[in-house]
Amino acid sequence: MVQDIRIEDYTYPLPEDRIARYPLAQRNDSKLLVYTKSTNRRPETAKFRDIAGYLPENSLVVFNETKVVPARLFFKKSTGALIEIFCLEPISPTDYQLAFAQTESCCWKAIVGNSKRWKEGRVQLYIASDRPEASLLEEMSLEAERIGNEGETSTIRFSWKGGWSFSQVMEHCGRIPIPPYLKRETETIDLERYQTCYALREGSVAAPTAGLHFTPRELDALDARGIERYNLCLHVGAGTFLPVKSETIGGHPMHSEPFSVSRHFIQMLRDKGERPLTAVGTTSTRCLESLYFIGVHCIEKGEPGLVEQWEPYRESGYGYTLREAMTALIDYMDRNALDSLTSRTRIIIVPGYRFRVIDYLVTNFHQPQSTLLLLIGAFVGEAWHDIYDYALSNDFRFLSYGDSSLLQKE
Repeated sequence: MVQDIRIEDYTYPLPEDRIARYPLAQRNDSKLLVYTKSTNRRPETAKFRDIAGYLPENSLVVFNETKVVPARLFFKKSTGALIEIFCLEPISPTDYQLAFAQTESCCWKAIVGNSKRWKEGRVQLYIASDRPEASLLEEMSLEAERIGNEGETSTIRFSWKGGWSFSQVMEHCGRIPIPPYLKRETETIDLERYQTCYALREGSVAAPTAGLHFTPRELDALDARGIERYNLCLHVGAGTFLPVKSETIGGHPMHSEPFSVSRHFIQMLRDKGERPLTAVGTTSTRCLESLYFIGVHCIEKGEPGLVEQWEPYRESGYGYTLREAMTALIDYMDRNALDSLTSRTRIIIVPGYRFRVIDYLVTNFHQPQSTLLLLIGAFVGEAWHDIYDYALSNDFRFLSYGDSSLLQKE
């Protein structure tokens, strides 16, 4: 059973000095490891700026247009204790756009830092005296109240004055939540560089980092080769940083993430035929592969639903084609007059998974013993060892601000 996969079998030595703690001066100066049939299934070194030339003509490339929000907010109790509130996703209202548009109050699921020092009552926004907008933030009078707890997360009600949208509140008061393994605080450079050049829809607390390498130059190069570009939106949650603590992957609870796609996008998947599809990043991959199972829901149950963690591995298997699944999903949307689909996924992709949508994957180099490394193992098989050995031996930079790879499905 795939649940019995041992996480210790998906590790490798990652020296601290191979972790890229800052981005390169230019996004597309990063290296690109190419592992495709065109390289005879052997890793080769290229420049990311040349990526368009390694993709098949008349193919499809899918990007995640989510935008990272300044989700870390700092408050101070009357006693002087500092409290960090890390916003994860909106609760009231649950719709991201509506939540960001609120002008007086809203509720969010959050992780609370220094939680033991905050038993009850409201806390006030912490304003550093050297901040140029300090007087402006005082007028905002941003407060937070913890109104519920569930496991490691809390429900936080924010309230403020001045008619600001919550999006503006975050922009002025929050910090971009860079990954903890960078072992530093957020700096000015992260405001621009921990964000893709095509980021559009606010909601993520972590960047879809494979997309950080793209500039308009690479996007134009795709267009020039007749490679079609499509966008979807999956908001990346803090669970992407969670380490696997269990001995086998079956003991690891996968986090749920919301996503949305247009009817036009689903129609493209239905009609793509044999055209190869490249997913930019593991977040795009999880969304694309989840769409197949949502289409299966429509075939078997008449409506879509949350894609559960182990759903793809059921013993009875799935005999439906991608076209059949997407046709059922489009029929459901047409019956309900929907121009877009909003859903959630808890899918986990590990060795033994059968890919139904993507053929190529653009992705960075991931942490040892992580669910993302398991996804790579599922995509290229045991060759992941050779790929990572090659990257370590050829001075590739690792993790979020590191170099990239272009992989073709085994």
